[in-house]
Amino acid sequence: MRIRIVAAGTPGALLHGRPWPAVGDVVEDYPTPAAAHLVASGVAEDLGDAPPAPRRRTRKGDGSA
Repeated sequence: MRIRIVAAGTPGALLHGRPWPAVGDVVEDYPTPAAAHLVASGVAEDLGDAPPAPRRRTRKGDGSA
């Protein structure tokens, strides 16, 4: 499960045996039960299993709205 961390960990906190990620970091392939717990606790948000689609660039001033 892919999650994005939305809450800072306390100093020395670990996530799955590694130092707690920074707010905004994406954690790939995290075990689903543990990830679901973090999401339900408000510590992370679910990003789904697939990587995000690439962003499309838009031209400024092309007259379209």
